[in-house]
Amino acid sequence: MSRFFLTGFALLTMSAAFSVIAEEPSAEQIAAREKQFSEQMSKCVLIGSFTVDGKTDENPLKEERYEIESVVKVTGNLWTFNTRVKYGDKDVKLPVTVPVEWAGSTPMVSLTNASLPGLGSEFSARVLFHDDRYAGTWQHGKVGGHMFGRITKQKE
Repeated sequence: MSRFFLTGFALLTMSAAFSVIAEEPSAEQIAAREKQFSEQMSKCVLIGSFTVDGKTDENPLKEERYEIESVVKVTGNLWTFNTRVKYGDKDVKLPVTVPVEWAGSTPMVSLTNASLPGLGSEFSARVLFHDDRYAGTWQHGKVGGHMFGRITKQKE
């Protein structure tokens, strides 16, 4: 009986895996998802929290806020985020050009060992954007953690 169950489970799992393989999106679908992403991320604020690996104080969550004026596709998978970043005692406005990868309709910023003018170097992150939320991981040199929060529109 258990051999039958395992065989059936294996076949079911394999058939499910094959049925998940998605077709490549059409040019129209790509244009629509990119337009939606640009509109969602323009004039918005990411408000949330981040953790620092290894920190065990009473409140391991730290507040974060990123103001985004606009997000524009440059070429290929490169997008420019025109941002205001508050990081430690720094408060700077700067354009940040980063790769955006897609998992179906879900965009993800993929930053690896980047330098950000006025903020330093060795910044890495993987951040997913879904509906009105974001979540991901971050790394600055040897320090890293998780980040998550809500995407809200800026008030005029």
